[in-house]
Amino acid sequence: MEIIFKLKIERLPEGVYLATSDEIPGLIAQGRTIDETIEIAKDVARKLYDSYIDRKEKPPFKISSDDKFEMNIAVPVGT
Repeated sequence: MEIIFKLKIERLPEGVYLATSDEIPGLIAQGRTIDETIEIAKDVARKLYDSYIDRKEKPPFKISSDDKFEMNIAVPVGT
């Protein structure tokens, strides 16, 4: 089973990256690199999902048991 969501990543003036998602309320992750930020965001999404399950509430995001999925990823170029 997988959680599927769109992740927005932006580079902050301080040089770190910030990830948020309109589809998962409360998801905020910050990292030194894009890869680190994505990994932290995945961990936060898992923890938020688990918190809904622990409270016996329906998570407000899409869940899939498929073996494939789509993900939007931004790659900065031309710094």
